[in-house]
Amino acid sequence: MNIYVSNLSFGVDSEDLLSHFSQYGKVNSINMVTDKLANQSKSSAMIEMPEQEQAEKAIAALNGLTLSGRPMILNRNKPVEAPVRRVRRTW
Repeated sequence: MNIYVSNLSFGVDSEDLLSHFSQYGKVNSINMVTDKLANQSKSSAMIEMPEQEQAEKAIAALNGLTLSGRPMILNRNKPVEAPVRRVRRTW
């Protein structure tokens, strides 16, 4: 299950997030969202946990927790569905 984490302090890195989320289960990956031009964090991250139950526990426990002076906002990340293609009709 993917978890979207926002409102992170610019000083938070993947190791900080790993130490918090690994308390609730295995963490497959952490991707910090960065601004490519400024090479700076955009104060958000995507965290992948393989077990949905563990991810739900992490969301319940860590949502609103203050990390480096800012409360984290956690949401389930829904998979992106492919857009419905409209059929073009030719007459």
